[in-house]
Amino acid sequence: MTWLGLEGKSVVVTGGAMGIGRACCEAFAEVGAKVVVADINEEHGNKTAEALKRKHHAHALFVKVDVCNKASVEAMTRATLDAFGRLDVLVNNAGILIPRLLVDPAGKEELTEAIWDRTVAINQKGYFLCAQAAAREMIASGKGGVIINMTSESGLEGSEGQSAYAATKGAIYAMTRSWAKELGKHGIRVLGVAPGILEATALRTEEYERALAYTRGITVEQLRAGYEKMSIPLGRTGKLSEVAAVVCFLASERAGYVHGTTINVSGGKSRG
Repeated sequence: MTWLGLEGKSVVVTGGAMGIGRACCEAFAEVGAKVVVADINEEHGNKTAEALKRKHHAHALFVKVDVCNKASVEAMTRATLDAFGRLDVLVNNAGILIPRLLVDPAGKEELTEAIWDRTVAINQKGYFLCAQAAAREMIASGKGGVIINMTSESGLEGSEGQSAYAATKGAIYAMTRSWAKELGKHGIRVLGVAPGILEATALRTEEYERALAYTRGITVEQLRAGYEKMSIPLGRTGKLSEVAAVVCFLASERAGYVHGTTINVSGGKSRG
């Protein structure tokens, strides 16, 4: 048994096909957990699950899920129970970020009602639906569990050109604390993880960078250079694996008295 003691635990990671989600799936598989790669992207989700099986000989399963749809979330939960017999850990990670200005006089990148609704549906409603479904099973089992919500430092500080995203991430701080107060009595720990600036992934697309640079009145080149010039005391961007390691620790009994708080994984980044 490893130090974390996560062998045989059943873990669901939403948005598990790419980025932070995939890194979390890798980390859990490495320590012997059974992993459900839950994602709406079938191609990348299946590839991730198969990679976990090859590399770590893991019990891994891809489940296609639309986190905005209650029936889809419930089907994901049933698939997890059918495959592994239990649900011990939920990592609420699926999310989107579409940079837009509240008001754009040029009319190029202004926040629309459709983008607002989609962002809230995935980043906020999706967390609610997944946490509710998981908590029901954890309570019914009588064995408790762990729910980890992926948020962002932008949820506290705000972010230029990302107000809709930041608003949903701010809501996740509040949901994490509220659910911790409600679910602690059932032996369910609820925690948040707030990453800062991380290494580039396939999710940091050219379209995303172009839109974000526009909202900030700079070029894409200046935006990319700025990643390394942020006020980060450790002097570098973070690694996906470093976020995943924190998630694994929090999911383990080694963090058994950590509850109702959000851990900032940002290299000490601040505005000061």
